[in-house]
Amino acid sequence: MKTIVVVGAGTMGNGIAHIFAMNNFEVHLVDISADALERAKKTIEKNLDRQVKKERITAEAKAQTLANLNTSTDMTAVVPKADLVIEAATENFELKIKIFKQLDELAPESTILATNTSSISITKIAAATKRADKVIGMHFFNPVPIMKLVEIINGYSTSKETSNTVVELAKKVGKVPVEANDYPGFAANRILIPMINEAIETLFEGVAGVQEIDTVMKLGMGHPMGPLQLADFIGLDVCLAIMEVLFEGFGDPKYAPCPLLVNMVSSGNLGIKSGAGFYDYSNGPKNAVVASQFAS
Repeated sequence: MKTIVVVGAGTMGNGIAHIFAMNNFEVHLVDISADALERAKKTIEKNLDRQVKKERITAEAKAQTLANLNTSTDMTAVVPKADLVIEAATENFELKIKIFKQLDELAPESTILATNTSSISITKIAAATKRADKVIGMHFFNPVPIMKLVEIINGYSTSKETSNTVVELAKKVGKVPVEANDYPGFAANRILIPMINEAIETLFEGVAGVQEIDTVMKLGMGHPMGPLQLADFIGLDVCLAIMEVLFEGFGDPKYAPCPLLVNMVSSGNLGIKSGAGFYDYSNGPKNAVVASQFAS
């Protein structure tokens, strides 16, 4: 594989483009918004500068990475030459189906179509194409340039050849691939998000406060970040969407989203992306304090 197209220039998309460009692939980052593409390029350059400063890469490697990176607002211009397309658009089923139908029409028959979804069924996405055997999940973790894990999700019809190719590709860009099958939440989020939801229930029921819950999990369970702060980093809207996928997929009340989570998302308190969630980020993530409504 030589040419990678990444669809979606948000946080995940620019991180995915970053790692492939840094590993000498020809990368085309596509988004309908020229402004989003410009922001993505600035973010990638800023992250590369940080890597140079920490002496993890050379200035020459930074220059080569940027030379490998191309941006476009026109999928029709770049998808026809892709060996692999990775969709990293918003976590919305209808949007992803629309994109995959377009990709299926534009991409050569040999092209693998991957999605960075964290919870949406790979099998359902693949069913919208004429190449279900070449559709697969590549669930990267944020921040992509730093986090080693990539969850490789095989849909019902994903071929072993496709799976093996994507696993080897993940290794080539310095990631650790872990395979999972296509069931609600896959492996990572089936375990993580209900744990976060239970932490929110613990707060909702008045068992303990925000800092107390996070401290218990950090000092008692060895987690680098408490579940409520992690929820803020993930985005409370994303946590809610995944819980809804689990609840719908399994029909089990244990996966029902906590009412507090529902209300916070409805009110626009989504975590870091909105400036406040369980913590207040007015002075930046490093200086976060417990949000006023939860302060004792």
